[in-house]
Amino acid sequence: MFVVDTTHSPFAKLRPVASRSVCLTDSFWEPRREKNRHATLPTQYDHIEKTGRLDNFRRASGKRPDLDFQGIFFNDSDVFKWLEAAAAELPNTPALTEFVETTITEIAAAQQEDGYLNTYFMFDKAGERWENLAWMHELYCAGHFIQGAIAHYRSTDSEALLTVAKRLADHIYAVFGPEGRLGACGHEELEMALVELYRTTGETKYLTLAGRMIDARGSEPSVIHGKGPFDRRYMQDHVPFRELHEVTGHAVRMMYLSAGATDVYLETGDTTLWDALEKQWANMTERRTYVSGGLGSRYEGEAFGKDYELPNARAYTETCAAIGSVMWNYRMLLATGEARFAQLIEHTLYNAVLPGLSLSGDLYFYENPLENDGTHRRQPWFGCACCPPNVARLLAELPGYFYSISEDAGVYVHLYANGEVNMALPSGNPVTLHVATQYPWDGDIAITVTGEGEFALHLRIPDWASGATLTVGETHYPATPGAYAEIRREWQNGDRVRLHLPMSVRGIRCHPFVAENNGRVAIFRGPILYCAEATDNGFVPNLHQLQVNLSQEWKTVSVEGLPDIPALQGTASYTVLSGTSLYTESRSVECTGEGVLTLIPYYVWANRDPGQMLVWLPE
Repeated sequence: MFVVDTTHSPFAKLRPVASRSVCLTDSFWEPRREKNRHATLPTQYDHIEKTGRLDNFRRASGKRPDLDFQGIFFNDSDVFKWLEAAAAELPNTPALTEFVETTITEIAAAQQEDGYLNTYFMFDKAGERWENLAWMHELYCAGHFIQGAIAHYRSTDSEALLTVAKRLADHIYAVFGPEGRLGACGHEELEMALVELYRTTGETKYLTLAGRMIDARGSEPSVIHGKGPFDRRYMQDHVPFRELHEVTGHAVRMMYLSAGATDVYLETGDTTLWDALEKQWANMTERRTYVSGGLGSRYEGEAFGKDYELPNARAYTETCAAIGSVMWNYRMLLATGEARFAQLIEHTLYNAVLPGLSLSGDLYFYENPLENDGTHRRQPWFGCACCPPNVARLLAELPGYFYSISEDAGVYVHLYANGEVNMALPSGNPVTLHVATQYPWDGDIAITVTGEGEFALHLRIPDWASGATLTVGETHYPATPGAYAEIRREWQNGDRVRLHLPMSVRGIRCHPFVAENNGRVAIFRGPILYCAEATDNGFVPNLHQLQVNLSQEWKTVSVEGLPDIPALQGTASYTVLSGTSLYTESRSVECTGEGVLTLIPYYVWANRDPGQMLVWLPE
C-alpha cells in the first residue's frame, strides 16, 4: 500500500516505502491509529448508514426505488473517503471486512451501463449530468472513488473495485478527453486520482486527462461553468494555473489542485508547472499559514484571505485543508527530497490535523480556531461530513509518510516514531531500521541498522533543533537544523545511530503585519504547539489578561483529564484594568496578580470541560 506511488515516476527524487513495510509501536501515533481502526472507522460506517449515504447507492441501483436522495449532493464522496481509509486498514483489521464488502457491493451495483457513477444524478436528474461543473462536485466525487478503489486494490490485490474505477475513468475520458469537451471540476480532486490510476494501470490516457484538466483552468471564456455564490477566484479558475502565483480561494480546493499539479510534474517534468508550484508554496508559507500549520482564514468561502490576514478567533482552518497541505507537501517532498516539505508535513500533522479529532476517536472539528470562548466543541458528525473520513484515511495511510528511498542508494527518514521499517535498496539489498524513541515528547532517537553494504542514511533535522547531535559509534556527523543529515558509510549489522534533538521551550513571534498578534507569543516544545485553557488557569479572570515571561524555567507535568500527555508549567502574572466602558481616554490598573500557568498541547484542547482557549499569549 503506497500513499503515492512514485516508484517509476521519472521526475521523482524519492521512491515510496509501502505502509505495510512500516510497523509503528510508539505511544503517540499507534494508539491513535488503533482508535482509528476500532472506534473511528466503525462509528463512521454507522453514520454513513444512518444518514442514508449508502441508501443513495441502493436507490441508484434500483434496490430501494422507494427512497428519495438523502443529504448533500456530494454525499457519495464521504462514502468513498471512508472506503479508502477502511481499505488501507484491512490487512490490520479483519473486522472491517464485512463493512467494506457491503460498501463495495452497493457501489458497484449503482454504476450505470456507460460507466457513470454518481447517486445524485439519477432518474429525474440524469439529464443534468456534467452541466454544472463549477458547483455540483461530480468529478470531485469520482476522484475520491478512484482513490478508494486504488487503495482497495493495493491492500487486497483484488481488481473488483479497480475495474469499476477504470470504467468510470474511461467514461470521464470519453466526455472530457482530447476528443471530447474541455472541462474541469470546481472542486479539484480528480487530478490526483487520475495520475495515481495511471501509475497503477500504466494507461497514459489518465495522465493526459489530468494534465488537460489542469490546463483548462483559467480559460477564456471559462469552461468551469455553472451558477453558484462565488467568483472564479474561489475555485482557482481566474488565471491559468501557470500564472497562479499565490494560494487563493477555497483552501481545500487549492491544496488538492496543487497536489494534482505536482503529480503531473512528477510524471512529465513540466518546469512551468514547477515554477508555479514553488511560487504558490512560498506565498502560502510566508504570508498565509497559521502558526499551527492551519490554512484558510475566512468563514466566507472556507477561503484563504489576503497576505497576513490571519485572525485567531475567526480562523476557519478547516481540518480538510490541513490534510490537503500534508498531501501536497508529501508530493513536493517526493519531487525534491528537501527537508522544508517534510518539516511542514510534521508541523501540520501535530498541530493542524490532530486537533480535528477527539482523543476518543469519534468526535470532530470542522474548523480549528486559535482562540475560543469555550463554545466551539467537536461533533460526532456533520451534514457536510468531509473532514471525519479525511482524518480517518490519513491516519490509516500514515506509516507510508515516514520513509523513502532514493535511486542513489539513500534511505530517508522524514518522521520519527518508535517501530521498524523493512525495505530494499535499489541494489536489492534488504535493510531494516529499528527505531527507539519517545518522540515527540523526547528528543533522543536511536536507530539500529540491520543490513550490510554502502548506502546513505538521511535523517531530517527539524528546523527548531538548534544544537542537535548525531553519532554512529564514536563518529560525529553534522546535524544542521532544517536539512537532512547524511550518513554515508559501509554499514554493518547492528550499527547504531544516535540522534539527539534538544527539546527546549521556545517562543514564536508573528510578523508585525498580523496586528492581532503584536505583543503576543506562541509557545512550542519540540514540534508541539501549546495553548492555555481556562480549566487549568483559574487564577486569571480572563486569559487575555495574562502576561507571560518566556525566559523562565518550564517543567513538564501531567494535568487532570489528559493522561500521558505532557503539559508545560511555569508562572505568569496578570493585570486587570479599570472600567467597563468600551472607549476611554485612560485606564488605571485595578488589580494585579500572579499564578501557576499551565499550557497543554493545542491538539488536545476541548477534550475536557468547555472553557476559554488561547494560543497567542500576551508577553
